[in-house]
Amino acid sequence: MGLFAKIKEGLKKTRDSVVGQIDSMLKSFTKIDEELFEELEELLVMGDVGINTSQKICEELRKKVKKEGVTNPKDVHRLLEEIVAEMLDGGQELNINTKPSVILVIGVNGVGKTTTIGKLANQLRQDGKKVLLSAADTFRAAAIEQLEIWADRSGCNIVKQNEGSDPAAVVFDSIRAAKARNADVIIVDTAGRLHNKKHLMDELAKISRIIDRELPDADKEILLVLDATTGQNAVNQAREFKNAAGITGIVLTKLDGTAKGGVVLSIREDLDVPVKYIGVGEKIDDLQPFVPKEFAKALFEVEKDD
Repeated sequence: MGLFAKIKEGLKKTRDSVVGQIDSMLKSFTKIDEELFEELEELLVMGDVGINTSQKICEELRKKVKKEGVTNPKDVHRLLEEIVAEMLDGGQELNINTKPSVILVIGVNGVGKTTTIGKLANQLRQDGKKVLLSAADTFRAAAIEQLEIWADRSGCNIVKQNEGSDPAAVVFDSIRAAKARNADVIIVDTAGRLHNKKHLMDELAKISRIIDRELPDADKEILLVLDATTGQNAVNQAREFKNAAGITGIVLTKLDGTAKGGVVLSIREDLDVPVKYIGVGEKIDDLQPFVPKEFAKALFEVEKDD
C-alpha cells in the first residue's frame, strides 16, 4: 500500500463521519449563503476541529468564495481542501541536520510513545541514518524492555541502565555512546509524565541541560506524542506540555481508530505547533511523515470512496 493510500485508509473514520456530513450538507444547498457558512462551522466544531479553528476556516472560505466568484456549493469542497492544506503547512519536517542530533520524545503513558520511538527509529534507519535509542524512562519497568524489543526490530543500538536509575545519567551515557559510535540521531524515551507532576518536569529540564551542555550545537527536536482518539483533550494536553516543556512538534497516533482526525487542525492553529508525524496503523511502517497537501486530499476525497 502506497503512502497516500495508507493516509487515506487511516483517515477513513474521520472522513466518513465529519467530511461525509459536510458533503451531505453542501448537497442540500443550491447557493452559497450565510446559512451554509453557519452550518459548516457547526459541523467542523462537532468534528473536533475546535471553535477558533472552525471560525478561521469559515472566514478563509468567505474570502476565497468572494475572490474567485464561486457560486456553486459543490465547489466549496475543493476550497476547503485548499484552505486546510494551507493552514497545516509549515514546520512539519524534522530538523536533524547535525551529527548527532537529538530527538526527545515526551507524552503521558498510554499514547503509544515507546511504539512511536521504535517506528521512527526504523524509518530513520531506512533513510540511511545510524540511530541510537536512549532508555531514559527508568520509572516504569516495562518501558526499558519495550524499547529493547523495538531496538531489535528496527536494528538500532540502545543505551540503558537499571530501573530507577537517574534518567539524566542515561542520557549522558547515550551522548557519549553516540559520539563513540558515530551515530547520526539519538532518540530519547522519557517517563510518561503529566503536566501537574512537577518533579517529572524538573527531570525533563535536567535532561535538556545535559544535552545542551554535552551537545551545545546539536539540532534538538522535542516531540510530544498525543492520542488522536482523545480529541480536544489532546489539544489541552499539548497546551500544557508546550507551556512546560517547549515542544517543537507533535506526533499524533491512532488516527486510524478515531473519527476525531480534525484535531490535527486545532493543534496546528490554536497552539502554533506543527504536526510532524501521524500514526495510521499498528505495523512498523504505519508511522507516516505529515504531508499537509496529502492529508487534506485524503481527508476530503469523499466522492471517490466506495
